[in-house]
Amino acid sequence: MSAPLVELLTIGNEILAGDVLDTNSHWLCRKLVAAGCRVTRITVLPDELATIAEALRAALAREPALILTCGGLGPTADDLTLAAVAAGLGRPLVEMPAAYAMIRDFYAELHRRGEVAAADMTAARAKMARLPAGAEPLANRVGAAPGVLIRAGATWIAALPGVPAEMKAIFEESLWPRLEAILTREVWAERVIHTNCRDESVMAPAVDRVAAAHPDVYVKSRAQVYGGEATDFVTLAARGASEAEVRARLDAAERTLRAELTQVGIEVTGSAETRPETPHCPPAR
Repeated sequence: MSAPLVELLTIGNEILAGDVLDTNSHWLCRKLVAAGCRVTRITVLPDELATIAEALRAALAREPALILTCGGLGPTADDLTLAAVAAGLGRPLVEMPAAYAMIRDFYAELHRRGEVAAADMTAARAKMARLPAGAEPLANRVGAAPGVLIRAGATWIAALPGVPAEMKAIFEESLWPRLEAILTREVWAERVIHTNCRDESVMAPAVDRVAAAHPDVYVKSRAQVYGGEATDFVTLAARGASEAEVRARLDAAERTLRAELTQVGIEVTGSAETRPETPHCPPAR
């Protein structure tokens, strides 16, 4: 068993202009890695149909298990992601009745609560129901635009909104239950080894030797700002078919690391296993 490979396409002129910080990619990476996937690439793209389509085709050529796009699903003319996905796949955009119903019902509820002036399905609202042929809409309880899931060969493509609250809701409540049935995932865990070191260059040879001795463990030293109270630490991360296998790899690497650090006069002050929260899937109704 190997970790499913995942690529992220983050879309938006506002990100490239520095107007908006891309917190979505960080959140998605933590969720995916914690669930046993391996994120291999994050590409940030402008709101340009041809550029997005080209990036999608390039990603598909690498044959990841999953491509996630984030942003560009809204009602305005510069929301081009679904048109670009359709172009990249060589498929038409078609109005999906299920997506149309989701959007219609969302605006009807907003109108009932007095949050919008009218519930009519305008052209701008109906635009969000036009999906690449063969796509499945994913329910969005927070916003208007549905997420989208579509298969292209051995790769699944999921399109999510750029608004963080909407993206997270769709990922956890609508997308992840589908991915759990689609992707075969590894167990992943990370361990943080704290030291009394304040100079990463002193620690580097020991860390390099540990990495060479344990090629199945990712070993990375983390330096702190010089002159501060914080000390440097080392992270060990491993994947495997079971919790026991992963823990055995981490235990072996930690033993080697402790011995190597001791030889260069560095004290280990603590060890803690960390694991980002895996996607939460609400019970079926």
